[in-house]
Order: sequence, then C-alpha cells, then structure tokens
Amino acid sequence: MAPSSSLADRLADVRARITAAAHDAGRDPASVTLVAVSKFHPASSVQEAIAAGQTVFGENRVQEAAAKFPPLREHNPALRLHLIGGLQTNKAKDAVRIADMIESLDRPALADALARAADSVGRMPELLIEVNTGDEPQKFGVPKEEADSFIRTCRQRFGASLRGLMCIPPAEEDPVPHFRLLRSMAQTHGLPVLSMGMSADYPIAIAEGATLVRVGTAIFGPRPPTA
Repeated sequence: MAPSSSLADRLADVRARITAAAHDAGRDPASVTLVAVSKFHPASSVQEAIAAGQTVFGENRVQEAAAKFPPLREHNPALRLHLIGGLQTNKAKDAVRIADMIESLDRPALADALARAADSVGRMPELLIEVNTGDEPQKFGVPKEEADSFIRTCRQRFGASLRGLMCIPPAEEDPVPHFRLLRSMAQTHGLPVLSMGMSADYPIAIAEGATLVRVGTAIFGPRPPTA
C-alpha cells in the first residue's frame, strides 16, 4: 500500500485484485463481496469509502458501530454493517438492532442471547458461525470438533437467517488448509456464504471459495493511534 495513495485509490486497488483473483479462479467477481473493515477508523473515513462506492462495512465493537453507523445510514440507505468481532451476550440486543450480518456466532449462550434479542427487537440479522479452525485458545470461534453439531443446531433454530461460516486462520500458518476446511464444512451443511480472507491473504481465500473477504488495513491504512 502506497502511503501517499488516497483511500479511494486503495479501495480501487483492492477491488481490482479481487476481480483478478476471481478471474484466476474461474469465478465471477460478482460472487465475492468486499467487507471494508472500518474498525477504529473515524466516520469520516467511512464516508470517504462510501463516496468511492463502497457499501458493506465491518466493525468489531458494537459500541463503536452503534455510534458511527446510524448517522451514516440516514444519507446512505444502501449501507450494510457486518459485526465481525467476538460478541458478548450482553451486547446481543444492540447487535441485533444495528447489524445486517453478525459473523461471530460461536456458542450456545450467544445463540440464546441473539434469539431473545431478535424476539425483543423484532428483527434478526443474517448470521455466520465463526469456526476456530486452528483451535487457538486465545481466539473466538466454535472448536472444530464441536462445529458440525453446533451448525446443525443453529440451522434448526435460525433457519434461513443462518447463511454460512467465518474463520480467521492462525497468523503463522498457511491459511489454505483452514480455508479448505471451512469450505468443506459449508458444503456439508449446504451453507452458501464463506467469510474468509483478510488484507494479507484475501486473493488466496478467493481461490479457495470465499464469498466475503474482510479487508481493513489495505483500504483504510494502519490503525489510528489511541489517546
């Protein structure tokens, strides 16, 4: 990423790389959706991305998303918000209220909280189950050995609202086996959405079947310093 490039230029470069990766894999580029991960970046940066044609954004923290996105939606009704970070059960109601998709469903207690929240709020976002493909103890995600059972339970409970699976491979490992495992799980359960691939590896993820790629740094630049 060139430090002097504009956000619009960086966004265009990411889109071009998505298109090239899809073509290389024999896929329609339209089958891959870019989720621009705007966590920790100000609303002004999101507005820049919107002006450049981006409509789908990802945030980690419910509180930050709740402050940032409702005002943006007032002038950009096509905007879609994905919550991609680990979700606490006590934030479920706020998450259900503001998100179009929650990508981090990973345990029965959260499934319960989301179901109660949806009943209360009167809407249910689309859901992805996060699978901890590396079984890393410090990460969110349902463990591999529990994933099939959890997916079946959630399909029965949430029906069409459960759209697919998400993973974040271990940083120090080849991501390909993790992407292939997630794709195999999704195919087994007939789930169409695969959220996998970030700034460092999204072309590889597209080659392995990703339908959503989550790209932040390559678009927005390094995380702003915190006070």
